[in-house]
Amino acid sequence: MRIGELARRTNVSERSLRYYEAQGLLRADRTPGGHRDYPDAAVDRVVRIQELFAAGLHSSRIAQLLPCMRDTDGGPSTVATPRLVADLTAERDRIDRMIADLVRSRDTLDEVIDAARGR
Repeated sequence: MRIGELARRTNVSERSLRYYEAQGLLRADRTPGGHRDYPDAAVDRVVRIQELFAAGLHSSRIAQLLPCMRDTDGGPSTVATPRLVADLTAERDRIDRMIADLVRSRDTLDEVIDAARGR
């Protein structure tokens, strides 16, 4: 599929898709006319990339992780290593700390809102 179709199917801008390709996160063949031609599996790959970005991972970390994940379900592939497991555990712990910080911030805001409402 062409880049425009992939962008529509994933709700990701063409610019982002080009960035993913430049970072080695996504691969496209080229047509004889020079247009990008993505396989159908690129949809799952882009969804996975978006999920990892949303989790706060940067592109170089995502580039390390993607070869170790199956695109269709995100499960581990046969190249997942103990080092990768340790790195992913550290990333998950970082996300857990961020969630706890956000919950505390929300609780503080709730207290201020309640006080402002006179409760």
